[in-house]
Amino acid sequence: MTDLVIHTTIRPLVEAFLEKLVKIYLGPLHNYVSDNPELIKIAPGFLLNPQQLTVYISRSHIAVEYEGPEFIQELQENSTLDIKYYDYSNDDKNIFEKIIGFEYDSTLKTSMPLPAFSEDLLLPTNRGWDKLSELGWNFSAQNSIMGFNMPSPTPAAGRFTRIINGMFFDANESGLKTRRIKCLDFFPIRFDESDDQTDEIAFNLSFMENRVIHDAHYSYPAPDDYRYKQLPKINKFIEKWGNIESSEPEITSFLAKPENEFILTMKFGASKAYAELTCEWQSEELDAIRPDFFILHPNGYADIVEFKLPHILKNTIVGSNNREAFASWLNSYIAQTRVYAKYFEDPNNRKWFEEKYGFKVYKPRRWLVVGRRSDFNSEIWREIMFDYKDLEILTFDDLIDGVVVQFYK
Repeated sequence: MTDLVIHTTIRPLVEAFLEKLVKIYLGPLHNYVSDNPELIKIAPGFLLNPQQLTVYISRSHIAVEYEGPEFIQELQENSTLDIKYYDYSNDDKNIFEKIIGFEYDSTLKTSMPLPAFSEDLLLPTNRGWDKLSELGWNFSAQNSIMGFNMPSPTPAAGRFTRIINGMFFDANESGLKTRRIKCLDFFPIRFDESDDQTDEIAFNLSFMENRVIHDAHYSYPAPDDYRYKQLPKINKFIEKWGNIESSEPEITSFLAKPENEFILTMKFGASKAYAELTCEWQSEELDAIRPDFFILHPNGYADIVEFKLPHILKNTIVGSNNREAFASWLNSYIAQTRVYAKYFEDPNNRKWFEEKYGFKVYKPRRWLVVGRRSDFNSEIWREIMFDYKDLEILTFDDLIDGVVVQFYK
């Protein structure tokens, strides 16, 4: 059976299409897993309990992107579903490139038909490859199908296409651009624009009935050993700070998540990392301080790690003729960490902190993570560092390398 929709505005089309998709596919899938509860922890969570559906309309396909958790513990009934939709039916450009948000720059001036099913597809543009390599992104960490100098991927006309766990990268003057797709379906349609007043769009979703049982037993690709569980998370961290639009809070919030804590603990040989603990002054009336991280060592004492942005647009060193010094902006960051050290010089502060948080901080070593390795490529800055007690400047490259190397011992 083919459903025919007269296209005057995009919303009625989207509503009619999703109503059919829920009736034929998403609803039966939910019911099947409900009747077979052993599958709840196996089937993709974003199909069972989707949090958002994004619909893209083109002249050849209606694409649906599913958002939600990869895995769930229980089915939800009557949950709120966010619907977004975009109309590209009047645009002749590649629908796939419109969805991911950038165009491919291959020297091959052709298009590449997407396979009917793609799992772990990793397709950077040439700009993306160069940027990922510059950032030290670990390609061997990904179980994936990779492509180099790839032409524009395109869903084949008249064919259903599904992308699972797709990773797509581009870059510009602002840094790395990342587009990850958990699940994206392209449904073929018939688009008739012969009428000057309205467009006719026909679609047939009956084939999705045959996918219900298969997809209920499908397990979303996830690494099964420690190395391949952790290295992709490092890649995600690189993607985060590699984008110049990422703020300091976004970078530190990523590291503060329990599943990403290992990045700090492995680098600094710590047993635990604590984010943004409030430190109130006990002997002076000063504003409370909140270092980005305390890294707790096995001996029960903690050091301090402070993050600034990786993208530096100024000189790190100023002066000449044996009068070189850190630039004022960098000195202001160092001064901030010096306040942290001053706080723990007061025994009243130390006592209050230990009673509140359960571990000790005394003469902490301060780590300032800022910039890229290329920002500190002069030997002079190391000489300047000798003038600073209990302080170490670490670049984002140093941080990543210090973690990744431990997986290859």
